Amino acid sequence: MAPAEEEITQLEIMAPAEEEKQEEPVVVDADETPDVEQAADKPEDEPTPAAATEEPVAAAEEPAAAGDEDKKKIHMKVSADAPWSERMWEVFTTFWPLGFVAFGGPQAHVAILRDHLVEQRDWLDEEQFTELFAIGQGLPGPTSTQLVISTATSRAGPLGGLMAFFLWNLPGLIVLTCCGVLIDEFVNPDEAPWYLAGLPPAAISLVFKAFYGFASKLDSLQIWMALCSSLVAILINNDANIKPSSSQWVFPCCLALGGLTTYIDSKRANPFSTYTKSPSKGWDRDDDTTFKRIGIPLWVGALIFLVWGGVLALVIILVDVAEVTNVYLEIFETMYRIGSIIFGGGQVVLPMLQDEVVPDWMTKDQFLQGLGLAQSMPGPLFNFASYLGAVYQGVPGALVGFLGLFGPGVILIFAMVPFWARLRHNAAFKAILKGVNATAIGLVGAACVILWESAIVDAADAMVFAVSLTMAIVFSVQAPICIFVGGVIGAILHPDALDLGQVPYCEDQGFIKDPNEDDRLRKLAAFYFTGMM
Repeated sequence: MAPAEEEITQLEIMAPAEEEKQEEPVVVDADETPDVEQAADKPEDEPTPAAATEEPVAAAEEPAAAGDEDKKKIHMKVSADAPWSERMWEVFTTFWPLGFVAFGGPQAHVAILRDHLVEQRDWLDEEQFTELFAIGQGLPGPTSTQLVISTATSRAGPLGGLMAFFLWNLPGLIVLTCCGVLIDEFVNPDEAPWYLAGLPPAAISLVFKAFYGFASKLDSLQIWMALCSSLVAILINNDANIKPSSSQWVFPCCLALGGLTTYIDSKRANPFSTYTKSPSKGWDRDDDTTFKRIGIPLWVGALIFLVWGGVLALVIILVDVAEVTNVYLEIFETMYRIGSIIFGGGQVVLPMLQDEVVPDWMTKDQFLQGLGLAQSMPGPLFNFASYLGAVYQGVPGALVGFLGLFGPGVILIFAMVPFWARLRHNAAFKAILKGVNATAIGLVGAACVILWESAIVDAADAMVFAVSLTMAIVFSVQAPICIFVGGVIGAILHPDALDLGQVPYCEDQGFIKDPNEDDRLRKLAAFYFTGMM
């Protein structure tokens, strides 16, 4: 047999042997045995032709696979069992840059957090992240901020959670506080400058987008509940015999009735809505390592709940019963009370805030201008509280408003984490939560109606609204870009520029009418009635 043929035969023999070495031995012809033995007698550092061919490929594949894995976990530098100081530093380096890029609202915030904490840093697995997200959805306050706090707390304890909270909100807090102070000092509240004219309608378009996203996920029962709460909110804000301030107790009652409705429905043999079963085995069901890192025992969680309720009762008594006159206490009581009853995130809080601060703290235009700025900033919409406080009472008012609106959500997320592993399997709790969320979504729909009437004054505003809404919903353009484009279009159409679309739709007292309009309508009605007879 020629040397080349011997080499080919040897490769053909060794390849099946490599692939089927666990199944059956390879039978080698007698006349080829000396060749195999000769290959076996070669030095170990001199590979056979097959080995020389296959080993470099394997060696190349292993680094490639390792490289792909490293790219996903490239930032994973601190193990879960590392000293507390190292984990605190990791929390700082993680959330400091995220505070500057968290644009796009709660859904975008959750996607950013998942990418950084689950995919890149491997802090939690998918199930843990989803369950912590569910905690935030079930509590009053900003969901994305509560997710930030809970994930950081699971990594570095309560101090890690507090640090992540401030880092996540710091950029928006600083910018909106400065804007609130400057608008109060340099902008005429009765006549908005040209460069702010397009912000209110652009901001309202994002509220419509949020309502569309929320409502599209409701079932038939939830839609009816959302409609009822929406009608109640619209009525409160547009009836001469009902004070808008009654929303501070009407809205919580709506939320409670919503939860009671779905709880009763869940007990029926054939419920109108669909109620999911308890989820699969949750994190730390058998292993309490994460709860040890959290460092909040059950009794401390219960105490934190009492602190939240005690502060709420105290500020309400001081302001409404004892009638203590202190402007900063007023700001804190307003924000803390709203933050304690609001479910569904920043968009739901808008009608409540408007009822409380307009016109006592600021004008309608100042409120809407700040809303546009808040929509274009990174971080949660709850940072809007710092703007409202700054317009009313400067920098101290901004800090008090910020702490007041965020305070309940922050307190409750720390209180809830130790109890969640048990509550998440409670069918009654989940059923109540479904009704509360549906009712809160109805308040977002009411905000669309109420804020539309305030923000869309003329055709130019409507044009800005249409463009921004199309960009946000159809083309999925991020919120800051929608706000910026709306501001540019509003500035171009402003009377100081092209002066286009400036005919108003209505006045504060009602629709603008031609003096002869009523008579013309009566004649037209009589004409149609005569024709039908």
